[in-house]
Amino acid sequence: MSDVILTLRGVTKRFGENGVLEGIDLDVKQGEVVVVLGPSGCGKSTLLRCINALEEIQAGEIRLEGEKIDIRSKSLAGVRQKIGMVFQSYDLFPHLNVLDNVTLAPLKVQKRAKADAQEEALRLLERVGLKDKAESFPRELSGGQKQRVAIVRALIMHPEIMLFDEVTAALDPEMVREVLDVIMGLAAQGRTMIIVTHEMQFARAIADRIVFIDGGHIVEESSPEEFFTNPKTERAQNFLRTFLFETVKKTAE
Repeated sequence: MSDVILTLRGVTKRFGENGVLEGIDLDVKQGEVVVVLGPSGCGKSTLLRCINALEEIQAGEIRLEGEKIDIRSKSLAGVRQKIGMVFQSYDLFPHLNVLDNVTLAPLKVQKRAKADAQEEALRLLERVGLKDKAESFPRELSGGQKQRVAIVRALIMHPEIMLFDEVTAALDPEMVREVLDVIMGLAAQGRTMIIVTHEMQFARAIADRIVFIDGGHIVEESSPEEFFTNPKTERAQNFLRTFLFETVKKTAE
């Protein structure tokens, strides 16, 4: 993991007078799994949306494999094909079955042959345990199944980096594991990923590096072991105590 493929330098994002990200500097290496943690409203999801040029930044720059990601650039569509993003909401087309949802982008955007796209789609669906749902419509799937389809839809575009934005937040607890297992499998394959999550045990298990954000700033960066056992900043310590309390409370109940 020596090659840096994503760089952020001085990235600043504001909504009106409200500063959401303030001078973010971050490098992500090939094959690295970076987990972004922080309290609600700290800028985690906005960070991912800026990387994918879904939000325009007011200062700084973002580069993927040396190519600048600019919302106004004519090459943006090409750069975006290198970035797979999976949202909290599944955003599947309700009138299309699973196979058509997955193959729509490679057919329309990448102009791939239909037979080739469908063959790969079925192979990916089998990998996540959903090949038998290829002809099903989103309304016939559970939340966990829809999210796994959304992951396959991103993977079939052959992205250089995957962004996951709280992908289990809308799921029932029993469905969370099936989605997290898929992401763990991607990590084992050496996929480059940035993951925003509130699942602390998952974050500790999957991350190569933890990035803790608060108030639009990167407050702390460290290995998962160091972050969860010996956080350096008081803000991170307080954040982890909150989750420890929630865990104890749930156990007591």
